[in-house]
Amino acid sequence: MKRVIKYIIFALIALLFIGTFVFLFRNSRPEEERFQEHTADISNVQRVTVVTGKIEPRNEVNIKPQINGIISELRKEAGQMVKEGEVIAKLRVIPDMNSLSSAQSRVRLAEINLKQARTNWEREKALYDKKLVSDEEYDQVLQAYNQAQEERNAAQESLEVIRDGVSSSNATGSSTLIRSTITGLILDVPVKVGNSVIQANTLNEGTTVATVANMSDLIFDGNIDETEVGSLVEGMPMRISIGALPDYSSEASLEYISPKAVENNGANQFEIKAAVKATGSHMIRSGYSANAEIVLEHADSVLVIPESTLEFQGDSTFVYVKQGDDFVRTPIQTGLSDGLSIEIRSGLRQGDVVRGSRIINANKK
Repeated sequence: MKRVIKYIIFALIALLFIGTFVFLFRNSRPEEERFQEHTADISNVQRVTVVTGKIEPRNEVNIKPQINGIISELRKEAGQMVKEGEVIAKLRVIPDMNSLSSAQSRVRLAEINLKQARTNWEREKALYDKKLVSDEEYDQVLQAYNQAQEERNAAQESLEVIRDGVSSSNATGSSTLIRSTITGLILDVPVKVGNSVIQANTLNEGTTVATVANMSDLIFDGNIDETEVGSLVEGMPMRISIGALPDYSSEASLEYISPKAVENNGANQFEIKAAVKATGSHMIRSGYSANAEIVLEHADSVLVIPESTLEFQGDSTFVYVKQGDDFVRTPIQTGLSDGLSIEIRSGLRQGDVVRGSRIINANKK
């Protein structure tokens, strides 16, 4: 029994040695070098850049009051359409005390002048009725009386405008009514009822009561790096995509390239603008982040291979072309690249097979 156990132990040890020897022998065999193979074929190559920016209306207008006052009524809110001349808000006037005092003084003076002109006219008329004065003298007195009436009326209207913001003779043109100057969509109403607002002057840009824009005329506004701006020309087509609308894209036409660079995160960039052709039923909102894809260069129907197959030595470029079972190092002339594929101008023919990346751990069978 003991002898059988010994034989079994010896057999296990022998198997262990044999297995270790086979394992080491197989792992010590040299690996066979195998490579991916790519065929030179006819295709199109494009060099494309993507510009980040945002969508904005071309014409965005800030509506401001013509006088100082307090918002007494808001007739529109953000998101509503408004027509040119339509009332957005109404003001309650806060008159300037100096202006009000001057207007009141002007009215009193006009009343005094009118009273004197009326007295003169009544006297002249009595003499004229008796044929004691000429027509010319009477007409002069009558004209002075009429002018005094007009001056009193003008002074009264001026006082009403300063005091109330509207005159009794021109209620429809009241400066207390804040009207839209364009037809479009109200983007923002930054004031509330009760807020004080001031008119624009040389010292102050005034209070914005509403922002209105024509959302049917949109532009893409972005910045492109100085290394690529030299390839742009006005009129180039662009493809616009909006991050908030994954299924939306539209065509655009480049219409502006800034002549001056701006520094952005340490890099010089140039502002560009493009007219966006809005399509579909999507609601495009002002300020949407967007990307513009621009084809800087393109080569159509040219011979191409993967750029990863190239080998560089000095100013020369080579590929390994398959001839039989071997690959022969061959010089080539390259052209346009898109980062993945590259145009071959000379050195290869359609159908040639070139060596690509090495395939790792490919042992002989």
